[in-house]
Amino acid sequence: MIVITGAAGFIGSYLVGKLNQAGYNDLILVDRMDDPLKDLNILQKKYRKFIDRDNFFKWLIKHSSEVDFIFHLGARTDTVGQEPELYQQLNVIYSQRLWNICAEIQVPLLYASSAATYGNAEDGFSDSHLRIPNLRPLNLYGWSKHDFDVWALKQTHTPPFWAGMKFFNVYGPNEYHKKRMASVVLHAYQKIRETGKMKLFRSHHKDYRDGEQLRDFVYVDDIADVMIHFMETQENPGIYNVGTGHARTFLDLTRSVFDSMKLNPEISFIDTPVELRGRYQYFTEADIHKLREIGYTKAFTELEEGVENYVGKYLLADTCY
Repeated sequence: MIVITGAAGFIGSYLVGKLNQAGYNDLILVDRMDDPLKDLNILQKKYRKFIDRDNFFKWLIKHSSEVDFIFHLGARTDTVGQEPELYQQLNVIYSQRLWNICAEIQVPLLYASSAATYGNAEDGFSDSHLRIPNLRPLNLYGWSKHDFDVWALKQTHTPPFWAGMKFFNVYGPNEYHKKRMASVVLHAYQKIRETGKMKLFRSHHKDYRDGEQLRDFVYVDDIADVMIHFMETQENPGIYNVGTGHARTFLDLTRSVFDSMKLNPEISFIDTPVELRGRYQYFTEADIHKLREIGYTKAFTELEEGVENYVGKYLLADTCY
């Protein structure tokens, strides 16, 4: 039996579908159903039981002998939220409690961290355990993920296998419910469909021209592949970057959306809101040497291919994976 928390969310629901595709149907889905759009993410999925996140720990302790692996993807993911108590409760304390239970009942655990932990990345994007405690995120979400990473690295009582995944800028189907926190691909598609045009944030950094801010955009299908690899191998515990290792510009991404919609690009620029400028990352690029060194060899999807797949198979069809 496999458990997925955050199972009705973006990455969680995609992982459920990918597990089903691989023949894993004995699944326990854990989440809070607070948005009707999340219902659609799991509508066609195969699973044994759905559990509200507030009832999960009680269920887990009772059924611990039946559980083979836990993917912990549930979290407060808003990068601009200003509720420190909420981030602490959902992203740190909840995760610590789950870790401790997994250590006690000896169930393997994989959890979602984030590239938001790197902040301005003045020292790069190395996922070396020695460097992780020195990271300085730019927002409460990043700090909550960072705090749990640092806590996990200090633990001597651990699950029999554990891994933390520092996801970079993930895009793909099943993110319709995320609203302002959805990927730029979805925002661009919706704006282009409505107006035929797209506006991007102007650069306020002397080293970057407008639209040439860089992100490591990674397709959600690749994220699911990496997670399933760790579940199936259960080797080399630790914290890993998960991205393509190749940063691309917002202009690259937006032009790919126009191309996928068979439209000529019409792109203009607006000022980045003042309240976001001090917390804005101009460059992210996963250092994936450690992931490669432990034997993950599968190629990551090129941006143009991923965007075309997402737009063509899901957004234009208005469907989920």
